Amino acid sequence: MKKIEAIIKPFKLDEVKDALNAIGIQGMTVAEVKGFGRQKGHVELYRGAEYDISFVPKVKIEAVVAEAMVEKAIQTIEQKAKTGKIGDGKIFVSSVEQIIRIRTGETGDAAI
Repeated sequence: MKKIEAIIKPFKLDEVKDALNAIGIQGMTVAEVKGFGRQKGHVELYRGAEYDISFVPKVKIEAVVAEAMVEKAIQTIEQKAKTGKIGDGKIFVSSVEQIIRIRTGETGDAAI
């Protein structure tokens, strides 16, 4: 099992979520986050004054998937979240040692 974390632009969330559901990924956690990478934030004008926005709003999607679904999930996120412009985001993949569904006590792939 692998945990996929994707940091994407907020307006791409629905597109990515729908595409993941279409390939069979049923559950995910979504959080609004702020951060910056190479783009180092940006400057905005408001009523003639410049404001330095250091942390850019993003959305973080977390999903735990079976080994067989990892590559398909990564490709789906990459295709749907990509705009070709700076700040498209990142995808992180890490190993998950154990999953336990609290309600039923199921473990492993059955708990996903």
